[in-house]
Amino acid sequence: MSLLHISSHARPSLLRWHPDRLADMGTAFARHWMCSKMKRLIGSVLLGSLFAAPIAANATPVLVLDADTHQVLVQEDAGVPWYPASTTKLMTAFLTFEALRDGEISLSTPLTMTKKSVSEAFLESGLSQGQAMTLEDALYAMIVASANDVAMAVAERVGHGEAPFVEKMNEAARRLGMTGTHFSNPNGLFDKNNYTTARDLAILGLAIEKQFPQFQNFFQVSAVSINGKEIPSNNLLLTRYRGTTGMKTGFLCASGRNFVGVARRDNRRLMVVVMGATTERERNERSAKYLDEGFEGRLPSSFGTVESIANRPEVKPEDMRVRLCTNQSVQYEASREAMYPMGLPGQPSYLNDEIPGIVHRITTWQNEAAAADVPLPSPRPVENNAPRN
Repeated sequence: MSLLHISSHARPSLLRWHPDRLADMGTAFARHWMCSKMKRLIGSVLLGSLFAAPIAANATPVLVLDADTHQVLVQEDAGVPWYPASTTKLMTAFLTFEALRDGEISLSTPLTMTKKSVSEAFLESGLSQGQAMTLEDALYAMIVASANDVAMAVAERVGHGEAPFVEKMNEAARRLGMTGTHFSNPNGLFDKNNYTTARDLAILGLAIEKQFPQFQNFFQVSAVSINGKEIPSNNLLLTRYRGTTGMKTGFLCASGRNFVGVARRDNRRLMVVVMGATTERERNERSAKYLDEGFEGRLPSSFGTVESIANRPEVKPEDMRVRLCTNQSVQYEASREAMYPMGLPGQPSYLNDEIPGIVHRITTWQNEAAAADVPLPSPRPVENNAPRN
């Protein structure tokens, strides 16, 4: 009698063992076969886990809180480090507001584009070395249009150089209790040492709201026009979600699409922080949905205050580049659309208001003394992955 009777389909699960032969010479073969089968099974599980990793790791930080009481309504991984992208500019704005408050500068202070500033990546402002504007206009360009070059020029002017300004950024972060944050530049361009958490961004946003209500107008404008070139804000909630008062968006391939937003309805202010969204639709719709649920009282409030959230310095920031800016992005985006379908064709949207936009117009002039040795600004890439906001 043969050792094995194999079914016509040759499936291992249908193999039938002969007991007498297994008791002797077949035992070694059986062990070898079973070991091979287990190896294949373990290999399949590991391969499946690797393939499913983007889906298993779909969770990205989110935080919703009452901006007046600091009571947390929703939080997921709010203490996990993340690359802030252009939400970094909130700290650049905060330090500028401090300098304005302390009389070190004024809104009419001239700000000139330097060789360093116009060498920053992903420029959309159309500015070149030697062009000048008021600090007030520069703040609008930096916050609304998220101009990386202007953010650098602001840092150079306010901090008397990029390096001293970055030192001030980290000192301010310590003062505010942003224990999971480290800054390495004033505009949020990718640097592995430029990281924060949803908790810390909320604390920064709350500090701006509380300490500088006189400067809230900078966050409420939906577009700027620089020498006739209109650049819209990527904060769609300003024109599509009633009560929105700011604050800042951000995007890098490494970070995904981030957002710190504030809205007021019925004398209540809510803040939402969303990090790592895949598309602008996802970022905007999720933010609006959280705000809706918060204003309607459908979110719990058993998480304590935002300050009580523990940052997690032992965790490294997630690098989203493979998922968002490679050939794997299609599969990852599809998984996110399944999780967050709002706003897709045939799905309900939370952005149904029509609010007239506000455009701030900027006209620059030429500072001839600073216009020598003019470099060409780096053009913004055509791809949708170019980080601006």
